[in-house]
Amino acid sequence: MQTERVTFLTSRDQKAALDAFAASHGQSVGHVVREATSQYLAQGDGDDERALAALTREVDAAVPRIRADLNQAIASIEQANRAVDAILTGVAGKA
Repeated sequence: MQTERVTFLTSRDQKAALDAFAASHGQSVGHVVREATSQYLAQGDGDDERALAALTREVDAAVPRIRADLNQAIASIEQANRAVDAILTGVAGKA
């Protein structure tokens, strides 16, 4: 594997924390930084997660309205069926 050098500046406190974290995990600072950046890049910018969360909230809010509308439609269809049955029964009774 061919490698490239990356240099970044940080505060003394953050550098000390990074050194301590790497040492406590038996890893080099370079390894910790490579792993952290790999995970960060793999996560992306979070737009997909935010969009999915927003869509989920919209669906959660819409489901009760959809159920109510379906129940109303079913009731209307049942009422129409009863009216048609009454008409057909009346016509059949006269024949």
